[in-house]
Amino acid sequence: MNTTQLECFLAVADYLNFSRAAQHLRLTQPAVSHQVKTLEDELGVALFQRTSKKVRLTQEGHMFLQYAGKILQLSNISRMRVKGCYEARPMRLGLGCRSTADLRLLRPALERLRQEEERILPMIRLIPLSALDNLLTEGDIQVLFTFQETAPQNSVYRELLRSPVVFVCREDHPLAQCETVTVEQLKEGGLIAACRPPLCPPSVFALQGQIVTSKPPEEVIFCESQEVLFTLVETGYAFSIMADFPQLRAPQLRYIPVEGCEPLSFGVSYLRGNRGQTLRRFLSVLEESIQMKNEE
Repeated sequence: MNTTQLECFLAVADYLNFSRAAQHLRLTQPAVSHQVKTLEDELGVALFQRTSKKVRLTQEGHMFLQYAGKILQLSNISRMRVKGCYEARPMRLGLGCRSTADLRLLRPALERLRQEEERILPMIRLIPLSALDNLLTEGDIQVLFTFQETAPQNSVYRELLRSPVVFVCREDHPLAQCETVTVEQLKEGGLIAACRPPLCPPSVFALQGQIVTSKPPEEVIFCESQEVLFTLVETGYAFSIMADFPQLRAPQLRYIPVEGCEPLSFGVSYLRGNRGQTLRRFLSVLEESIQMKNEE
């Protein structure tokens, strides 16, 4: 049973004439007759008595008339309710972050997005592993924060900023007053806190390797997250080498460029062909927010 059958039945019951019912429904008379016939076949009863001169409802037709209007009304109400629910539901946007640094870069954009685009609801995944690449491929997230050199191969990369490679330490570190530092200086710089990819870009990991391999094991602390690494640096236990985000710097630390290291490209990746209106709007707000932060 479908709504077209019900509409045809109700129109014929109202006009008691197939031609006038067809005109009202803007259908052909054979089409209306076919719909009524298939409904009768489904119910297993005749709903109309038909002669060459008139059409009238059968007893079963009168009985079904009590329900047909309610069924059609309920169908229309449910369709409108479901459509309204769909139109009002938030547009979810999956965002993949590997560290709290990504989250801090994201916050100004989210604040603005919440005020300007109420229907966009960010769904943030904080996973400091390569599993985020799979989530992007599978569609569980739509945007992945990443360095260009670690961006998934099947994605579109969009640069947000350039990140210098720096030596980070407390102000009481022996090298804290240097304008720049060399790898040779860092080899003699005491304890180093290090992370592995994808927590740090491969180029930074390679630079760390030059320093780590020159040190005795007791002067190397391997960290499973950037948060642990920063804690060790902030409390003076170690220094570190990292890609720097100037707008996120801690005031009690020193960020000193490492000689011979080019700035790294940092941005977002998304799948080809997946740049819908929601994603376009988010990327626009994100770029503007980061640009404003850089200009402060």
